[in-house]
Amino acid sequence: MKSRTALVEDLMSRFPHVPKEAVFKEDLLRGGIAFDESALSGNEEGDVKPKSYFIFSFDHRTLPELGAAALRRPPEEIVLTGGPYGLRRTVVSVRVNPESPYRVRPGDSGALGLYLDGTRIADVGLPPMPDYYRHTLANGKSVMEVAPTIQWGYLIYLTVFRVCQYFGAKEECQYCDINHNWRQHKAAGRPYTGVKPVEEVLEALEIIDRYDTARTSTAYTLTGGAITSKVAGRDEADFYGQYAQAIEERFPGRWIGKVVAQALPKADVQRFHDYGVQIYHPNFEVWDRRLFELYCPGKERYVGRDEWHRRILDSAEIFGARNVIPNFVAGVEMAAPFGFGSVGEAIDSTAEGLRFFMSHGITPRFTTWCPEPTTPLGKANPQGAPLEYHIRLLEVYRATLEEYGLSSPPGYGPPGPGNAVFSVSSFMDSLPAEEAQEADESDELAPSGVDG
Repeated sequence: MKSRTALVEDLMSRFPHVPKEAVFKEDLLRGGIAFDESALSGNEEGDVKPKSYFIFSFDHRTLPELGAAALRRPPEEIVLTGGPYGLRRTVVSVRVNPESPYRVRPGDSGALGLYLDGTRIADVGLPPMPDYYRHTLANGKSVMEVAPTIQWGYLIYLTVFRVCQYFGAKEECQYCDINHNWRQHKAAGRPYTGVKPVEEVLEALEIIDRYDTARTSTAYTLTGGAITSKVAGRDEADFYGQYAQAIEERFPGRWIGKVVAQALPKADVQRFHDYGVQIYHPNFEVWDRRLFELYCPGKERYVGRDEWHRRILDSAEIFGARNVIPNFVAGVEMAAPFGFGSVGEAIDSTAEGLRFFMSHGITPRFTTWCPEPTTPLGKANPQGAPLEYHIRLLEVYRATLEEYGLSSPPGYGPPGPGNAVFSVSSFMDSLPAEEAQEADESDELAPSGVDG
């Protein structure tokens, strides 16, 4: 059996146009990282920004199985540089796996490094505790609990509804642990608010705005579980929209406003736009029809794959195609027992979906699948998808983007190896750097010729 080092180096030589930083990042995201206890954070009392568990667990073990990492949280993200591969600055979301061949630990000098198969392959930087995390709301809640930041501080992640109304084996997406993540945090006695009041969100944002003097936070995402009936008397568009409306009224133009929600009817999407949302993420999850029906049973039952896609295209008439950015979960295409049996078949299917959306000017993005152990697909596929799938996906993603004359989507920070901050996949790391990307985003987010 090949060592992990040999596998990674083989793929880097076979796919030289994919940045080596992205190869390592995808492997870390799909398989997780082990941490020496000395590399763990001091929770909210330490000098390192701790992992906030902002929506999913993104771990390969449950909290009770993480040992010390459940008591002293790992960092939210790490940044890799240098080493024998000369890695450019690479921000990686932390997914804990005590059995990973990758380990973060101090070296002989005491400086942290990332080790693979026992060899130091990169220097490791940890995210500093931001000033705004050191302040609490009037009711004592932490900013990290109400409005955590990820992507090295670029994005404020507002999971305002911590559970999903697609519930149980016949409705939950088969790769998603949002409901279990809520249960495990409550069982551990951690603060984990189910529905975040608008007033608390605004108070947390006030603190961030006051203490983020460098203006590192550039965007916010409103998200949470799907709403099939109502929450607090509101349907999905009004529930999530009320937060956008309140934020934009209190902080006009301070952040790029994004919402992750279901693919909703056009009238509901118009409400999102009217409330001040600038970017809409109606995630399509997986392209293949059979896999969508099997892996997203609630979405198939309530909406259906074809209608879901029609609604995505319709939403471009409201937001402009550039500002409709549906996510898919990269890797579940190969999940046993129903997924594709070869990397080539999986890539061909995903590429078909990319071409479908990009031919309409819509630029999807993706999250690298983490096989969380409490999900059906995670239990059946603890190793996730092959690394080769993820590397070939980066290649076909960039090629399809170029085929349709598109560039990296707005609201994700700068593209390019050494520049990207998007931490849960390498799609931004694998794209070419673009000058003045962030300066141009404000113009891109005001589509002309769009009603409303």
